[in-house]
Amino acid sequence: MIPLYKPYMPIHLLELEDILYSGFLSYGKWGKRFETKLQDYIGINQLLVTNTYSSAIQIALTALDLKSGDEVIASPMSCLASNQPLATFGLKIVWADIDPSTGTLNPDEVKGKITPKTKLIFHNHFCGYIGYVDEINAIGKEYGIPVIDDCVEAFGSKYKNKIAGNLDVDITLFSFQTVRLPNTMDGGAIVFNNKELFEKALLIRDFGIRRSIFRDKNNEISPDCDISLHGYGATMSEVNSYIGCMQMDGIEQLLSTQQDNAVKWNEWFDRNLRTVRRLNQRKDTLPNYWVYGVLADDKMKIMLKFREKGFYASGVHLNNNIYTVFQNKIELKGVNNFMNAFFAIPTGWWVEREQIESLQW
Repeated sequence: MIPLYKPYMPIHLLELEDILYSGFLSYGKWGKRFETKLQDYIGINQLLVTNTYSSAIQIALTALDLKSGDEVIASPMSCLASNQPLATFGLKIVWADIDPSTGTLNPDEVKGKITPKTKLIFHNHFCGYIGYVDEINAIGKEYGIPVIDDCVEAFGSKYKNKIAGNLDVDITLFSFQTVRLPNTMDGGAIVFNNKELFEKALLIRDFGIRRSIFRDKNNEISPDCDISLHGYGATMSEVNSYIGCMQMDGIEQLLSTQQDNAVKWNEWFDRNLRTVRRLNQRKDTLPNYWVYGVLADDKMKIMLKFREKGFYASGVHLNNNIYTVFQNKIELKGVNNFMNAFFAIPTGWWVEREQIESLQW
C-alpha cells in the first residue's frame, strides 16, 4: 500500500553524532542556521523556530496579548493540532463556515462572525491549498483584528507567486512535525510582519530571558536581567535544527516532486474519472500538494477502491466542530458538503510517476 503520508529523512546526517556528544544540545549554532535557511527560502527576516507547532501557537497568542475568553474565528476543517491549542489557551472558538469547493474559510462567513469580542482570525490553508488571502487579510485590517495564517500543512505553497509566510499577513505559523516538509521530527516556526512583536516573541520563546545580559562578568545569573514577560521553554534543539538544515538543502526537489505528481494525477483523472472534481485551485494559487485533494459525490466508494488499488486514500481531517472540547457544536452547511465529498490520495516524494500512470481503474 502506498501511504498517504511518509516521513522524509536525508540519507546522510554526517554531523549528527558529533552534535550528540558535543555538549551543546540546546538551541545554538544549528538553530540559528536553520532559521537563516528558512528566512532565505521564504524571503523574509523576522522568523523564529520552536520545539513544537503547539509552542509556536502559544508564543504567537502570548505575543498578541490575547486573554482567556477572547474570541477567535477559526475553521472547523483545520487539523486538530491547530485548533486544540487555541482552546487550551482559553480562547473561545467561533467557527466560521468554509467554501466547500476549497476547504478553506469563506470570507463572508468570517465577516459575519465578527463581534466586539473578536480578537483574532485564524486562517487555515487546508492541506496546503491556499485560501482567500486578500479577502481575509482585508477583513482583518478593516476591523483592526490580527490575522494568523495557519500553514500547518502549507510550507512551500504559493499565492500570486509569493510563498506562504510572505503574504502580507500579521503572523504565519508552520509545522515541521514528522509528516511535514521540512521534517525536524517535531518543531515549528513563526513569521512576524511586525518587528516589535517579533522581538517580544524571541523573549517569550525563552522564558522571557534576554540572553545578552542574562549572565554577569563572572558568568553568574545577573539580577540586572529583569524577567518582565510570561514565557515558555520553546527553543528548538540542535539535533532537530541540524535535521531541519539538512532537509532544507533538498526542499525544492521534494516540493517539485509533489507538484509533478499532482500533474500526473490531473492527467490520470482526466482519462479515468471525469466525474471526480479536483479540489478547487483558486486563481494565482499553487498548492504544495502535501496531498492531492479531490471531491466526489460517491466519496466512500471511490476512496475504498483507491485503497484496493494500492493507494491509501483518506478524508484526512475530521471537522472539529463535532468535538465537545470546543463547546461549539454547530451545523455548518459548507463543512457538511465538504466532508461528504473530500478525500485525498498520495502525491509525496515516495510516489513514483509510473505508479500513477500504470494505475488501472
